[in-house]
Amino acid sequence: MQLKIMPKKKRLSAGRAPLMLFLCQMISALEVPLDLVQPPTITQQSPKDYIIDPRENIVIQCEAKGKPPPSFSWTRNGTHFDIDKDPLVTMKPGSGTLTINIMSEGKAETYEGVYQCTARNERGAAISNNIVIRPSRSPLWTKEKLEPIILRNGQSLVLPCRPPIGLPPPIIFWMDNSFQRLPQSERVSQGLNGDLYFSNVLPEDTREDYICYARFNHTQTIQQKQPISVKVISVDELNDTIAANLSDTEFYGAKSHRQRPPTFLTPDGNTSRKEELRGNVLSLECIAEGLPTPIIYWIKEDGTLPINRTFYRNFKKTLQIIQVTEADSGNYQCIAKNALGAIHHTISVTVKAAPYWIIAPQNLVLSPEEDGTLICRANGNPKPRISWLSNGVPIEIAPDDPSRKIDGDTIIFSKVQERSSAVYQCNASNEYGYLLANAFVNVLAEPPRILTSANTLYQVIANRAALLDCAFFGSPLPTIEWFKGAKGSALREDIYVLHENGTLEIPVAQKDSTGTYTCVARNKLGMAKNDVHLEIKDPTRIIKQPEYAVVQRGSTVSFECKVKHDHTLIPTVTWLKDHGELPNDGRFTVDKDHLVVADVNDDDGGTYTCVANTTLDNVSASAVLSVVDVPNPPFDLELTDQLDRSVQLSWTPGDDNNSPITKFIIEYEDAMHEPGLWHHQTEVPGTQTTAQLKLSPYVNYSFRVMAENNLGRSLPSEASEQYLTKAAEPDKNPTAVEGLGSEPDNLVITWKPLNGFESNGPGLQYKVSWRQKDGDDEWTSVVVANVSKYIVSGTPTFVPYLIKVQALNDAGFAPEPAAVMGHSGEDLPMVAPGNVRVNVVNSTLAEVHWDPVPLKSIRGHLQGYRIYYWKAQSSLTRNRRHIEKKILTFQGSKTHGMLPGLEPFSHYTLNVRVVNGKGEGPASPDKVFNTPEGVPSAPSSLKIVNPTLDSLTLEWEPPSHPNGILTEYTLKYQPINSTHELGPLVDLKIPANKTRWTLKNLNFSTRYKFYFYARTAAGSGIQITEEAITTVDEGKLAMASRQVDIATQGWFIGLMCAVALLILILLIVCFIRRNKGGKYPVKEKEDAHADPEIQPMKEDDGTFGEYSDAEDHKPLKKGSRTPSDRTVKKEDSDDSLVDYGEGVNGQFNEDGSFIGQYSGKKEKEPAEGNESSEAPSPVNAMNSFV
Repeated sequence: MQLKIMPKKKRLSAGRAPLMLFLCQMISALEVPLDLVQPPTITQQSPKDYIIDPRENIVIQCEAKGKPPPSFSWTRNGTHFDIDKDPLVTMKPGSGTLTINIMSEGKAETYEGVYQCTARNERGAAISNNIVIRPSRSPLWTKEKLEPIILRNGQSLVLPCRPPIGLPPPIIFWMDNSFQRLPQSERVSQGLNGDLYFSNVLPEDTREDYICYARFNHTQTIQQKQPISVKVISVDELNDTIAANLSDTEFYGAKSHRQRPPTFLTPDGNTSRKEELRGNVLSLECIAEGLPTPIIYWIKEDGTLPINRTFYRNFKKTLQIIQVTEADSGNYQCIAKNALGAIHHTISVTVKAAPYWIIAPQNLVLSPEEDGTLICRANGNPKPRISWLSNGVPIEIAPDDPSRKIDGDTIIFSKVQERSSAVYQCNASNEYGYLLANAFVNVLAEPPRILTSANTLYQVIANRAALLDCAFFGSPLPTIEWFKGAKGSALREDIYVLHENGTLEIPVAQKDSTGTYTCVARNKLGMAKNDVHLEIKDPTRIIKQPEYAVVQRGSTVSFECKVKHDHTLIPTVTWLKDHGELPNDGRFTVDKDHLVVADVNDDDGGTYTCVANTTLDNVSASAVLSVVDVPNPPFDLELTDQLDRSVQLSWTPGDDNNSPITKFIIEYEDAMHEPGLWHHQTEVPGTQTTAQLKLSPYVNYSFRVMAENNLGRSLPSEASEQYLTKAAEPDKNPTAVEGLGSEPDNLVITWKPLNGFESNGPGLQYKVSWRQKDGDDEWTSVVVANVSKYIVSGTPTFVPYLIKVQALNDAGFAPEPAAVMGHSGEDLPMVAPGNVRVNVVNSTLAEVHWDPVPLKSIRGHLQGYRIYYWKAQSSLTRNRRHIEKKILTFQGSKTHGMLPGLEPFSHYTLNVRVVNGKGEGPASPDKVFNTPEGVPSAPSSLKIVNPTLDSLTLEWEPPSHPNGILTEYTLKYQPINSTHELGPLVDLKIPANKTRWTLKNLNFSTRYKFYFYARTAAGSGIQITEEAITTVDEGKLAMASRQVDIATQGWFIGLMCAVALLILILLIVCFIRRNKGGKYPVKEKEDAHADPEIQPMKEDDGTFGEYSDAEDHKPLKKGSRTPSDRTVKKEDSDDSLVDYGEGVNGQFNEDGSFIGQYSGKKEKEPAEGNESSEAPSPVNAMNSFV
């Protein structure tokens, strides 16, 4: 009966490859329990090629197991090695491991040889590999005299290393006397053989300490070669002595130092061959010399280089292919190329193979009368030879066994008996090596036993595969069945996977998979069973993953990682940076869910990973941190292509700090004219590192460059070298040329001079030219120094001139400038405007017309006309008094204008003057006009005094602005009852000379409202209102006092409180209903306060209109009377805004009605006059009597 069974392949997909690997490991570990009789098995042995350290004891390992325990013996070089006869050799008890004590005495070389271990018991013998023991060697360099090497600049050079042959071969490297590795590059590199190759030499290669070192790792020793001296010189440096005593051939090489195409230093010729064993690393090398330094390329003829196994080393001079196979055989071509040509070399590669297993023989456990096979199948190049041994003896001379038959690489067993037990060895060998495998045949009759521990608990994450182990043994091979629960039926393979090694697989475990499972093993000799338990856990998940972050250097960043897990599992959360541990830095802090990095620097950029681990699973999530900042300054500024008017600037960008550079800003300094002051020159895109700059003559330039990205601008670079451009004539003339006279007989010519940068050379001056515009005079010119003004004297008054200002320097003149027009100095106008006419529009507005003055009399630039006007006297009082003059200026040639804001019923005087740049001309004759009457303002005050039972006395002060002759006062009044309703309106006319009036026959203890205003011939003025109350009847008060004062009675107080509470509730209900849309008679109450002339009382039916005390302070409704004539209406004047003056004195004093610029818009009409601010309450009215 065969025990070793491959697992079933059905129902396994490619996605379950890790599971397949696990099952294979389980199968290979399925072994005969050690309490059963079995042949020996080698479990541990030393390597085939065993290099030892001669300074330490030699330990040759050989461990084996078996039942009964095996005994051990050794052979050395094919003959029995009697360890008892050598006092230096001991064998470990219960083991075959040898220890040779050479540290006390003896030499390692004495024990060199081929050793083999044999482990034997009553069931057979197993043998180890042939173990070749060799001591390591690290010999010294042979002494040699090394002459200094002298060669020309540009020649090629090979410094030989030739290390001593050691065991194992040493590692080669080149250093100097200070133990610093020599720098290597495409030009200088070390070959596979250890030599140092120079494609071409440079003067900096001169040194006296080129030292080749050989490191022998096994003995931990380093040997060094004698230093090699190299001197690189140019041909010009050869002195006469060297030239006289040395021929060209005595120099190292005789090639010219001039440029040359490549040639190979190694390998030699056009073709070469390379042989490598399968599984090793194939290394191909090509090193070329030439000037300039050649570049190496690799190709495979008729094929491609394997992508994942190909690597380039030593600046592409070495091609490496790892895990080489027979398919890698072929022709490989290396190509060396420089600017002068190319050369190639072909390497023919052959891959051979030491023997390797296809099927290695496996142990067989058979029951009596069973059949079985041992298969030993190997491959190699050349194909290996297969040979069999039985218990360490070639099978041809081993004792005969009728149950076995040999068929090449297979031994067939049929109807075995207990005596058929033995250990068989298979040897596969070719010229490159051998394989040796032990496999036993053990004939047993055993009932089933389950090797898995009872009641094993398996915990699995939901939706993953669950593997329940049932390791078993029995002979014949038992059959395996699985059950779930105490009374469950056998599990079927349509839901579960039953592997032949006893394992039960649940492909996708769910929560309902939890439970107890029973494994039952049966054969003809008996039965065994075992229970295992399965628990399904919720998977660990990261529900809030860290997110990609871009932060500026110096700021703080936080990554969040929230984990959800099964409540029975305890997760541990670990943060990694670039798959390694976080830096040991206090700036990194980790709490429950966050990683915080403070004061971020450039080194903090990378990938941060949150890893959540439990005993059953792990999950991770990563985020990238990009640390950005403004760029580093550019450097290595260089000026090339230096011309008179241009130069090329190039630079090397600094680090962009993870934010791409968008542009470069170039600035210049003019050290000659403005040292220390930097100006903007130009900008170029961030992908450009050169700029062609336009230059001006006679400037000592320095340049600097700044880089800019989305975060800002870098610091400036270091300044470039200075570059002084040649002088040249000016490119431009002064700007802002003007000609204006400061006096009537001069012309002042001014201009904006050129700055030093614009001068283009030394000796900057200006040629100033002028002539009269309307005359035939020639140009008059004068050259002045670097100034900005020139005065021409003796010119006629206000004459147009043509002016030119041209720049010049020591190199010549600027281009001819264009002429500009100017004027000589102005004088005051000579003539006043005539025919001044005034049209009074209304009481506050007048229109003025005048005739323009002749242009010649202006003697300058006409700026406009100016009207002076003032209020000379009052038409009412005829008191002459001086009033401040007001001024309105009308721009340009305008011949009329409006005077707004006049006071009604006033006497005005005005005159008109023409204005030029010099000043005002003479005034026109004074023009007098009067404004008509207007409506008066409200009376200055109104108060009620001496109230009695049936009378009230009113006192007032006349209007502050009567705006005419007052004709009368109008007094209207009406009572207000206890419900705030208005009574009948009474209208009285009072003479204008009165300031006091008594109203009689009024009702006692009654409130009255009064409306009072003045009138002129122009109409009614603004009204003022007031309220007052008559006194209480004292007789009735006395009668009431003789009655019982019920207000002090308790029942009355309670009744009043109840009434007050009821009123409060009603008010709240009314307020709520009103807020919900109930009608509130606002309009009716407003109408109750309207002008009585427009809103009369309902006298026909004797009722009162509604009245609200809260409305008393509001003005009467609009339309209650004609608006005041002080308001300038649109129909009164059709002039536009330009008809009004613009002078600085265009504001009136407080006694006028015009303040600021006049607006031609119609004013909004007031509803009525300004009433008193608040209607007095009865209490206030009573207080006014005191």
